[in-house]
Amino acid sequence: MARLGDMLCRFVLSREYVLDWNSMRACFFVLAIACCFLSMSLSAHGQSSAGRPSSALQGASDDKDPAAILEIGAATSWNVAGGAATFAPNFAVETTPIENWLEIEAGVSPFFTRSSTEWDVDLLFKKPWTLSRKAEFMLGVGPEWVHLRQNGMTTNSIAGEVAGDFMFWPARKHRFGWFLEPAYDYSFARGHQQSIGMSGGLLIAIH
Repeated sequence: MARLGDMLCRFVLSREYVLDWNSMRACFFVLAIACCFLSMSLSAHGQSSAGRPSSALQGASDDKDPAAILEIGAATSWNVAGGAATFAPNFAVETTPIENWLEIEAGVSPFFTRSSTEWDVDLLFKKPWTLSRKAEFMLGVGPEWVHLRQNGMTTNSIAGEVAGDFMFWPARKHRFGWFLEPAYDYSFARGHQQSIGMSGGLLIAIH
């Protein structure tokens, strides 16, 4: 049985689609950050609303910003130097530490191709502007960690990102909406790769 187990282990490790544990750790890392932001925002939201009458809370809840916003959608990226566009699912969580002045977004996008796997994890600090009751715009900047596995080699690099975020809320109560976010990335690794990206999808507000 021990010999059989050893043979099975060697077979699994020799497969082309072996799990990339560094990629898994990257995903867990950004999810942990997102959960921290979400828990801190919900805690602050709950403390600020403690002691208010229920009727006042109900009346103010329509106009109050959500404690956090989930962004679920898709992303695409183009290398400025050339090459085909790549596509990926996109997940992010956004919270507002300073109303009307600062919003923080943590997100992750895994890009998969035939010869490579790339995980982009970013942390953006955004300045929001309210265009109307149903539309918002934010301009953000922040660091990005790029984990690339290509042709059997794994590299990690740091990049800078600038993004504009358009948010649209169809209803007066900001519960569900959609977003469109163009972005520009500049890598600080050798070669200084530059790329232009676009992401979009569904907004889910957590009050």
